[in-house]
Amino acid sequence: MTMAGSTDMNMTERLSGLVTEEEMDAARFCISYGCSHGASQMRVALGKSVLDSFAFLNGELDKVTHSADRSLFLYIFADGRYGTFSTNDFSRPGLEKFISGAIDTVRMLAPDPCRMLPSPERKAKDAVTGQELNLYDPEYQRLTPEARLKIAQDAAVFGSLGDTDSYSIISEECEYSDSVDDSYVIDSDGFCGRHTETSFAICSEVTIQDREGRKLSGYWWESSPHLSGLDCSGCSLTALAKAAEKIGPEQHEGGKFRMVVDRSVSSRLVSPLLSALNGASIQQKNSFLEGTLGKKVFSGNLTITDMARSEGRPGSRLFDTEGVATREVPVIRDGQVCMYFISTYIAGKTGMEATVEGVSRPVLMPFISGQDTAERTESCVSEEKEINLPRILGLCGSGIYVTGFNGGNCNPVTGDFSYGIEGFAFSNGKITYPIREMVVTGNMTGLWNSLIAAGTDARECTRWQIPTLAFGEAFFSA
Repeated sequence: MTMAGSTDMNMTERLSGLVTEEEMDAARFCISYGCSHGASQMRVALGKSVLDSFAFLNGELDKVTHSADRSLFLYIFADGRYGTFSTNDFSRPGLEKFISGAIDTVRMLAPDPCRMLPSPERKAKDAVTGQELNLYDPEYQRLTPEARLKIAQDAAVFGSLGDTDSYSIISEECEYSDSVDDSYVIDSDGFCGRHTETSFAICSEVTIQDREGRKLSGYWWESSPHLSGLDCSGCSLTALAKAAEKIGPEQHEGGKFRMVVDRSVSSRLVSPLLSALNGASIQQKNSFLEGTLGKKVFSGNLTITDMARSEGRPGSRLFDTEGVATREVPVIRDGQVCMYFISTYIAGKTGMEATVEGVSRPVLMPFISGQDTAERTESCVSEEKEINLPRILGLCGSGIYVTGFNGGNCNPVTGDFSYGIEGFAFSNGKITYPIREMVVTGNMTGLWNSLIAAGTDARECTRWQIPTLAFGEAFFSA
């Protein structure tokens, strides 16, 4: 009876995309075999994932996808040299041959004394089951293809909505997807960590044609680590509304204006900051934030915290790819740069203190101009519990409300940026008309020093918790 139960569990794990005990044994075998055949240190990362999706086009089933992936990544340190290798052959003879060849290859590489495993005291000790952060939903195992199909079918609205005086609906692409990702990481120093998470998502893109023949599209998505947290009901309707609000764009003069950036795209302006704090960029002189650690560089109202261990929240994790334990720490606090993301290797190259390889779940803390930053808490500023888009538009008065970025880039060395944008003009705190084909330019340091508000409205489904933002001055060209 016990053997039958064990067999049933193994079959369930295989079907659900979870790492099995046999696969963990394969990873442990890699460590023992490699270290007994010339490797001085080793790390093995076993990854396994399954993705299913059902897509509807104009109310009809258009595409069904099922994909599964399983791989072993080997990080081999031998004779002062280092190399990475991957395989999906888990058989013992296959692994023996692969590891022997990998070690021979590493010995032919140039020596690099900075390559080593992190010190044991830096590694996570609490990632035992992979489910400590409540990011895995057992409901995933019970989902059938028929259930997935019904979720996608119910979310699609094409055919149930009629044309209006302003537009006709051309198409609707609606897709439901779910996935499970399971990772198991071990090394020759005794580290063992596991991270398991599920994701359930719905996305929709609706295209309309206005009365002048112009085609306009709107897009929206929702996701959650738990099926019960996924709201599919309004996704296509929101996408339709976003398309319809683009009707009747007007030209807007260029110049310096206040800029409000929608919560759905505001992470585009945070990404260059976090990239510039990456240790590899700093070591390679490819960062405009080189030499700023411990210095106040931005507006005193800017605080970004890496809340890596937030239970049940997307982006949370207990360890990075090296096995180093994450912490909930300020990245930028009151405008001061508090940390760089320094891997073990970069620490060896630069002499800087090692931290973690990268940010996990950055949260930009809310505030509004005129409030004392000392009053900031994790969820609000002072007594103002809700800082939403209407509140921020009212604060700013007039300017440009950005709802989308269309191309462009940021120079990582200087921080100079140029982005194509779309959105709306607003006046007296009210949206007036849509705008398109404008470009916003400037410098990241200067832009973030003009920050005057950050909302409490970051989308809960996103890994990066970046809310609606407002800047006192940005340069736009028509």
